[in-house]
Amino acid sequence: TGRTALRGGRAQTRRVQQQQQTPPPYRERVEGAESFPLDFTAVEGNMDNFVVQIKNLAQSLYPCSAQKLDQDMKLHFLKNVSVTCNDGSPAGYYIKESKGSKRWLLFLEGGWYCFDSQTCESRYETMRRLMSSTKWPLTRTGRGILSPQPEENPHWWNANMVFIPYCSSDVWSGATPKTDQSDYAFMGSLIIKEVVNELLTKGLENAKVLLLAGSSAGGTGVLLNVDQVAEQLETQGYTGVQVRGLADSGWFLDNKQYKFTDCLDTISCAPTEAIKRGIRYWGGLVPESCRQAHVGEEWNCFFGYKVYPTLKSPVFVAQWLFDEAQLTVDNIHLTGQPIHEGQWRYIQKLGQELRLTLRDVTAMFAPACLSHELITRADWTDIRVKGISLPRALHCWDRSLHHNLHINSSHSHVTPPVRGCLLQLIDSCPWPHCNPSCPTIRDQLTGQEMSVIQFLKHMGFDVQKMAQQQGMEPKKLLGMLNNGN
Repeated sequence: TGRTALRGGRAQTRRVQQQQQTPPPYRERVEGAESFPLDFTAVEGNMDNFVVQIKNLAQSLYPCSAQKLDQDMKLHFLKNVSVTCNDGSPAGYYIKESKGSKRWLLFLEGGWYCFDSQTCESRYETMRRLMSSTKWPLTRTGRGILSPQPEENPHWWNANMVFIPYCSSDVWSGATPKTDQSDYAFMGSLIIKEVVNELLTKGLENAKVLLLAGSSAGGTGVLLNVDQVAEQLETQGYTGVQVRGLADSGWFLDNKQYKFTDCLDTISCAPTEAIKRGIRYWGGLVPESCRQAHVGEEWNCFFGYKVYPTLKSPVFVAQWLFDEAQLTVDNIHLTGQPIHEGQWRYIQKLGQELRLTLRDVTAMFAPACLSHELITRADWTDIRVKGISLPRALHCWDRSLHHNLHINSSHSHVTPPVRGCLLQLIDSCPWPHCNPSCPTIRDQLTGQEMSVIQFLKHMGFDVQKMAQQQGMEPKKLLGMLNNGN
């Protein structure tokens, strides 16, 4: 059992210290075993510390721990060269295998999109790595949920990590190859399919869990593809793999812009208009059940609150309530200037609207911060909602799904509560950065760090007026802002 292995390990280290010349009696057995089961229930309360201790113990037992273990993910181009990036160069993925683990994390990179020849041309000139694989580095270092360090990634550090670079500019939806008639290929959906096929020869076939995660356009890509991946594995007979989704900063609203602008470039084009144009240009695919709910209006399926209810696979949503990319497409640009009252009201209303759309989501993490992307930040463990960090919330979600399996419930969204675990973590305070664990804000002009109060004043927030509206003393409001209540 895990416990005796640990005891044996400790005894062994003592013996080796006492008698350096004695060869370890069961070196072969230690090297032969790739993993051993551990009963984590006893250490549930202090999991992070426990994992760090296990790692330290493992490193002290292995002679090779003196050399730095190779932790980076390595680039592999797809063997099927017909599945390409926008410019026809081969698509690919970065992988760091973890032989003892039956958990696989597939991460979809984000990076906006382009929706016609003009916006794609300009993207090719300024952001070529998002359209071509010709200059991709040979390795990548995982951060946040892709980190192999338990201190940075307490719950998923030991998984097989796969990073799929975004080079299709189609929110991971396209299935259109490059032809003599078209300038670009849009094959995001096929890239995911092909990566999964290749991984089925590298250990994914024996997996217990496949978590399809992504940030920004990659987060929307998760919502568009998670059921397709589940179906792909099922039809090929890999019914033992549980497929789940984690959509980070990809839950956009098809709301009205603060100021209407024509669709001249990617960031000023209203979200609905950009997607309507894009879906035609890309030959974009959406999940079948969502397509049936929106025949002829498939663009609806790119918006989280409309596609989520149609999905069969369990999905966890991580979303800042005041997402910078959402504000950008809504034409609220937070430059060095204080904002007008109308803009301030619009920002608050955005938070309220987002909260409403998350009402029926069973597992989520939604802090009241002004930011974009969360799960690949090195400091992602610092941000808390109701005192709970996102890695902890994901661990709770995993346990609740595991619990569901044991009571033979099918792929339903209904999850019974696990003791001490909250799955719907959403801030209720009404303005950006009213949560004190929000990431540090920097003045975009000077680069100086700002406190929450400096930031709100900088944005034109009037403490006197706001206190009056909330029916409280200005002093009390300031205290609340400092404490994030």
